[in-house]
Amino acid sequence: MYFCYMNATASKPTFAKVTPEIISQFVETVGANHVFISSEDKEKYGRDETENLFYEPEVVLRPKNTEQISAIMKICHQHRIPVTPRGGGTGLSGGALPHLGGVVLSTERLNQILEIDERNLQVTTEPGVITQVLQEAVKEKGLFYPPDPSSKGSCFIGGNIAENSGGPKAVKYGVVKDYVLNLEVVLPTGEVIWTGSNVLKNVTGYNLTQLMVGSEGTLGIVTKIVLKLIPHPKFDLLMLVPFYSLEKASEAVSAIFRAGFTPSALELVEINALQIVSKMVDSHVVPVTDDIAAHLIIEVDGNNMDVLMQEMEAIAEVLTQFEAGEIFFADDAQQKAELWKLRRRAAEAVKLKGYTIEEDTVVPRANLPQLIAGVKAIGKKHQFNVVCYGHAGDGNLHVRIHKPGSANSASDPAMVEGLRELFHLVHDLGGTISGEHGIGLVQKGYMDIVFQETHFRLMRAIKQAFDPHGILNPGKIFDMPLA
Repeated sequence: MYFCYMNATASKPTFAKVTPEIISQFVETVGANHVFISSEDKEKYGRDETENLFYEPEVVLRPKNTEQISAIMKICHQHRIPVTPRGGGTGLSGGALPHLGGVVLSTERLNQILEIDERNLQVTTEPGVITQVLQEAVKEKGLFYPPDPSSKGSCFIGGNIAENSGGPKAVKYGVVKDYVLNLEVVLPTGEVIWTGSNVLKNVTGYNLTQLMVGSEGTLGIVTKIVLKLIPHPKFDLLMLVPFYSLEKASEAVSAIFRAGFTPSALELVEINALQIVSKMVDSHVVPVTDDIAAHLIIEVDGNNMDVLMQEMEAIAEVLTQFEAGEIFFADDAQQKAELWKLRRRAAEAVKLKGYTIEEDTVVPRANLPQLIAGVKAIGKKHQFNVVCYGHAGDGNLHVRIHKPGSANSASDPAMVEGLRELFHLVHDLGGTISGEHGIGLVQKGYMDIVFQETHFRLMRAIKQAFDPHGILNPGKIFDMPLA
């Protein structure tokens, strides 16, 4: 039986409200200083980086450890109160938005790196550690945790687990799922489990660890994480390549791999996005001229500088077939950092310019030219402006949209129609509607494009097994059926 049910006169599930008596239990559990009930205190917890959306929770809790989270979940499970887990608040699909009220459970106080195991190349961490902090801590030991989302300076490693984040390094090193060995998880019932074992091979039963990765906080709350590490590469080289045609830039991506090279990063930035971000950060490291349509940022890394130089020269030779302009090689660490700053702040810059809607499409990399051409045509047809950038090396294109009068993707029926057309194009090209941002709240209306009812039946059955009262991050990814 589903205890989370749909009201006959509403489109949202009905849950219990947080009462003063329940607030008292929360205070006893986490302390009064970590229970927020005023609108002023709750303000930042009702929004993330998703479009222009805000939903105020009834209460915000900031637990410190697994035991406190378990106690909170037992209370909420008993009283049928919805709980929205929250990490750094950098999400782009509404996964951390409390659109049904209830509790926001912030993991910001679970912020300790517990152990760096140099002998086994592993790190054990709590979920509230900032991704870049974790990377820098293991780098001091000569170790490397490659997943590096653009928000790595503010996002939490727990949120990266929830979304199966990637970033520029994913093209060579893979995404978060490729590094997660084991997770401590508090289930919606308050029970606590470890999902696997701290080993490199494990086929002992179903893979609960990988089921948790990318589940967007709908199945459990991760409280400890064991990650695999690798030795840190000694050298890297970076070059910026301008193209006179956006389509030619995207065609060049597949050609690099067909020539036998696997860059450690291969990013595409359309010129409009680059112009906007260059002005925001007051950077002149990249010459921006009217005849350039896009740039590729290409990085190689490894332990032999001579080999890397040869790779860069060979890649540059490949690019001459695609009407590339003059190639810029970053000479030192400062220039490299400047280029990466431009790329990583592109989303922030274009959002401030009104491109508040972001789609996270992904196709086989050889189909990028068709995707980009289709995106531009759909934007023109439906009268919205589009800028593109993203992880071209693995076919993951971020599409930023600005349509006057449409602050979010659900506020305009014509906008919804345009997005459905975009996602049908993505599906037809062999891709899917989210590469690393998740489905969350704003994408779930398009899931029928890529999934059949059989898929939904299986996913709902999994959700029911983990969360019999449907309280944990409800209404995300898909809706549960009527009681």
